[in-house]
Amino acid sequence: MTFTTPDLCDEHGDDVRVLEPGLVDLGGREVFHGPVRTVSCHEDNSRVKEVLATPGDGAVLVVDGGGSLRCALLGDMIAAGAVDQGWAGVVIAGAARDVEVLRTLDLGVRALGSVPRRSDRQGRGELDVPVTVAGVDVRPGDHLYADATGIVVASRNLLDG
Repeated sequence: MTFTTPDLCDEHGDDVRVLEPGLVDLGGREVFHGPVRTVSCHEDNSRVKEVLATPGDGAVLVVDGGGSLRCALLGDMIAAGAVDQGWAGVVIAGAARDVEVLRTLDLGVRALGSVPRRSDRQGRGELDVPVTVAGVDVRPGDHLYADATGIVVASRNLLDG
């Protein structure tokens, strides 16, 4: 089923939460949606790498990186693995890198920006916890919808009959 975020907002009103503008499209898939998994981390992409190496089954990983642009929480190798594992997309309140490669992958990637520096991996961060990204509280199990206009989140799948 196809969708647009404006139509979802019109049809579902207060049932959708709209992420504030500012996340840039860095991936090869502009339109994506799926159930949400979350990671909370700061300048350490250990948990991002860990979860994207598992079967995604069309899910979207939402990463609260604290807004840091000092280092990237996603790069080409982790993203390529996410494609192989069936993830639909990654939304990062932080930075990504290897944008030239990310644009060739069938993966939605939205981030605050890009930076060439990789993160340190110290094993820090939390999986599947409530996070706040672009002014919106996002919980594991929510559903995220992204297109050229923006990103919305709902507590249920809005595309089910």
